[in-house]
Amino acid sequence: MANRKGQQTPTQSHILPYRRSLGTKAAALYNTSGRKAQEWQKRMLKDMMACTQGKGLWVHTKFGFSVPRRNGKNEVLLIREMYGLAELGEHILHTAHRTTTTHAAWERLYDRLEKLEGVEIVSSYRAYGKEHIELSNGGKIEFRTRTSKGGLGEGFDLLVIDEAQEYQDDQESALKYVVTDSKNPQTIFIGTPPTPVSSGTVFTKFRTDVLAGTKENAGWAEWSVEHETDPHDREAWYRTNPSLGTVLQERAVADEIGSDKVDFNIQRLGLWIRYNQKSAITPDEWRQLREMVLPELQGGMFVGVKYGHDGEYVSLSIAIKTTDARIFVESIDCRPVRAGNGWIIDFIRAAGPAVRKVVVDGANGQSLLATEMKDAKIKSPELPSVKQIIVANASFEQGLYSGRICHMGQPALEQAATNSEKRAIGSNGGFGYRSIKEGVEISLLDSVILAYAAANEARDVPVKQRISY
Repeated sequence: MANRKGQQTPTQSHILPYRRSLGTKAAALYNTSGRKAQEWQKRMLKDMMACTQGKGLWVHTKFGFSVPRRNGKNEVLLIREMYGLAELGEHILHTAHRTTTTHAAWERLYDRLEKLEGVEIVSSYRAYGKEHIELSNGGKIEFRTRTSKGGLGEGFDLLVIDEAQEYQDDQESALKYVVTDSKNPQTIFIGTPPTPVSSGTVFTKFRTDVLAGTKENAGWAEWSVEHETDPHDREAWYRTNPSLGTVLQERAVADEIGSDKVDFNIQRLGLWIRYNQKSAITPDEWRQLREMVLPELQGGMFVGVKYGHDGEYVSLSIAIKTTDARIFVESIDCRPVRAGNGWIIDFIRAAGPAVRKVVVDGANGQSLLATEMKDAKIKSPELPSVKQIIVANASFEQGLYSGRICHMGQPALEQAATNSEKRAIGSNGGFGYRSIKEGVEISLLDSVILAYAAANEARDVPVKQRISY
């Protein structure tokens, strides 16, 4: 069919009500640079840049969108950044998973800004990893690759999360505060549905929450199929690729079809799919490690404390070596973070010299607990690095498969362990666990892992000690 275009409206979206938007002005500014925004891009900008009457605050302080590859979603972002710099004088932080991505974004934006009349670039730097552009009106943008360590400063008005499918929880903890001081902050997530090798978790959760209507001041738009679809279904092509027939052609899409049907569905048709729905630890595997009678324990107690990713709960578990060279694990409790750390301090103090090490993980509370332990004159805990967490999870998995772990069949711990899936940590194949079932608190399992790893790497004490708790 001649001149046919892909669907210009999202297949699924959640947009808050608004009466005013700067999106039309942004598209008009872009059009003066020698290019013309497509209809779907203009609509996207209108929703993204909706603002309130009077004060002109962003209706969506957070906005995410997902479009299959090569449709021009980065151009939408470019238009938003152009207007923010040239007309609003915003300070912008553009982040991505890869350095090559941030550099390409810098090149695209610089090229467009140079073609705008009345816009003066007073400073620019193109070195990989340190790119920036500054305009005479004070507008400034910096381009950086993401890390979990922060160090990117604060004082930005707009935070861009490019390649959002790779955006991880620890990175969000480091970045989400950079726009806190802005009088009119906005965060934009842009990406594609995650693949089996994607490391991010934030993008998926953000999408789920916004579409469910549980995320305040947030908007979402996507082009996608609901279910796995025949790659040769051309109607699906046009439904999920808004630029098909303009910058993207049928022939190019047809050439992408290969043996991996799922990959085509994700990359070209925008399919959102959950992986590893089968628990990483099966009920049979876990129950094979159960003891009906408490084994004979020796050598001291190792305590693991884990603050959950959502900041709602904290769990405490223990690990103790047995006389037959195994490690016994048990969860002590899981309580709301708002209840404070008093119960954790009380447990550690009551256990006294039996406690050989306390390991605490979780940015939501580890530093506070460490301070409270110091005030209580309790030996300082170990605060593990990401690398150490990766090693701990690998050690725990080996313990599972080797039969070195044993437990007493606690129902809550079994529920956490047998409703878990692996999640990528770091960039070298490391993994952790997350829940695959709503309402299951994975911090229970994580605290056990911390305790087990500490016990596993500890040297045996020369004198046998019987432990009770």
